[in-house]
Amino acid sequence: MSAALSHPLSKDDLIQIFKSTGALLEGHFKLSSGLHSPNYFQCAKVLQHPKYLEQLCSGIAEHFRGESIDAVLSPAIGGVVVGTEVGRQLGVRTLFAERADGVMSLRRGFEIAAGERVLFIEDVVTTGGSVREVMKLATERGAFVAGVGFIVDRSNGKVRLAENQFSLLQLDVVTYQLDVCPLCAADVPLVKPGSRPSPLASSSSAVPTTQQGTPGV
Repeated sequence: MSAALSHPLSKDDLIQIFKSTGALLEGHFKLSSGLHSPNYFQCAKVLQHPKYLEQLCSGIAEHFRGESIDAVLSPAIGGVVVGTEVGRQLGVRTLFAERADGVMSLRRGFEIAAGERVLFIEDVVTTGGSVREVMKLATERGAFVAGVGFIVDRSNGKVRLAENQFSLLQLDVVTYQLDVCPLCAADVPLVKPGSRPSPLASSSSAVPTTQQGTPGV
């Protein structure tokens, strides 16, 4: 058993880890949901450290350890690292879905069989759009939802994706629609760290933007 499991991380511990690794960013960000926010969780920054990767994922894995799980499925790109480590700790195979022509698809020979119980893992959830797409992808093949887990829930529990849902950290993070975003009104440069095109992308051409990294959700 991982040493991390003997000492569960508090909310303050988690925030400190994110800050110390540069994973909690402040500015003006366009999330993959299309919403704007003054804060962004760049989970890749914290998950690059093996100690934190194992420690964070152990919390998720332990929550689902008593469940019958055949596979872990995550949306690319943000969920891949988390899903792989959770699957490793649970001893089940791990897969990821990725976009082909804008649609979440199973590629690279990945398959989900009818009747399999699938755990869906993501790094950060704001609206849950990517996770819902991946869940639909699996259930259309006859799979069952064993649960949904993620590191950061930016909705503070408002987004419900499954009966058995777990997150390490729940935060009520401020988000804005494009047409009422005060950061846009103040001409604060917009950073687009999202991993998929936003439906609002064409509406934000007047806002200065900067590409940054490959993110979470």
